[in-house]
Amino acid sequence: MPDPLGPREMLEKLVGFDTVSAKSNLPLIHFVRDWLASHGVDSTLVPDETGEKAALFAQVGPDVPGGVVLSGHTDVVPVADQAWSTDPFTLTERDGRLHGRGTCDMKGFDALALAIVPHALKAGLKRPLQIALSYDEEVGCLGAPPMIAKMREALPPASAVIVGEPTSMKTVSAHKGILGLETRVRGFEVHSSLCHTGVSAVAAAARLVAWLDARMAENAAASPASPDAAAYEPPYTTLHVGRFQGGTAHNITAGHAWFTTDIRVAPPDTTEDWLARYRAEADRLDRELKAIRPEAGVEIRVRAGVPGCRKEPAEIGGDGEAERLVRTLTGDNSENVVAYATEAGQFQEAGYSAVICGPGSIEQAHQPDEYVEIAQLEAGEAFMKRLVARLAS
Repeated sequence: MPDPLGPREMLEKLVGFDTVSAKSNLPLIHFVRDWLASHGVDSTLVPDETGEKAALFAQVGPDVPGGVVLSGHTDVVPVADQAWSTDPFTLTERDGRLHGRGTCDMKGFDALALAIVPHALKAGLKRPLQIALSYDEEVGCLGAPPMIAKMREALPPASAVIVGEPTSMKTVSAHKGILGLETRVRGFEVHSSLCHTGVSAVAAAARLVAWLDARMAENAAASPASPDAAAYEPPYTTLHVGRFQGGTAHNITAGHAWFTTDIRVAPPDTTEDWLARYRAEADRLDRELKAIRPEAGVEIRVRAGVPGCRKEPAEIGGDGEAERLVRTLTGDNSENVVAYATEAGQFQEAGYSAVICGPGSIEQAHQPDEYVEIAQLEAGEAFMKRLVARLAS
């Protein structure tokens, strides 16, 4: 059996794989598969439709219910046009920090989950440790649902899922849901001196953007909408347009326009309700445009729909096992929720008890010179050892 890799050595290996979401993650996944196999642990790969990406899950310990899932994603956000002072795909230590793309979000946690495997193998686990590594989390949590479905078929049910997004090793029990949309508007081009006979896609798209902005202003004015929403910053559902493009020339009514929107919902709102509201407004505008020119219209594409993670047990009928477990292991009794989305809500939808806890701060995620503090990695390692002792007791 090969020598085990410590968390730092494992993180160095993982950071060395360029797994920006636009690229394949298979080199990293194959490394993890082979490393687990070298320790006698079988793993299952769940490829995407293209065969260029895959999720992986594995189990250490007895094939019995009541285990714990350590859940991470393998993809990272791009480094293009960011001012890095180090090679983003080479782990670099500086002033007590380990720099590199994904060190914080979230290969640091992945490294902890993998590095603990040899220790778990020697511990005589009474309940299993399950590892789940997904793809395409950064572009809409696309890789987790098929992986979770396969896990439900192949593995005994776990009592808790720990999603290791960066929380500074604090317990995060809830997060907002997110809806990612792309709206495309078709206009009808004419000379701008005759604009009354055409349809400006830019003007029509701008009306939808204004509608979204007005709804967010209403939400802000009425916030918080519920006691559960009060814990979030901001304490209301946000509707944000990040990109907008359209038109051909200054003297042609725009024949096309498109923009992207993310809607981050605070309870009691749901992504389904907001999608229905937005579709209703877009359909109303679509009918208005078609009355002028039948070629014109509005199309909406859902790019991502990630459910919120709800504080248990009220929302999902569970017993809050994941939150209780993490609080026991960390000693953290603070109440924390976050506005960013994770795969925890997807695990909850599949019937798991889930919580978010991992090394590093979200403030360092996605930044140039991204880093995780060595102290955070050490705290994560101690957390993992306490978890293994609990599963062995």
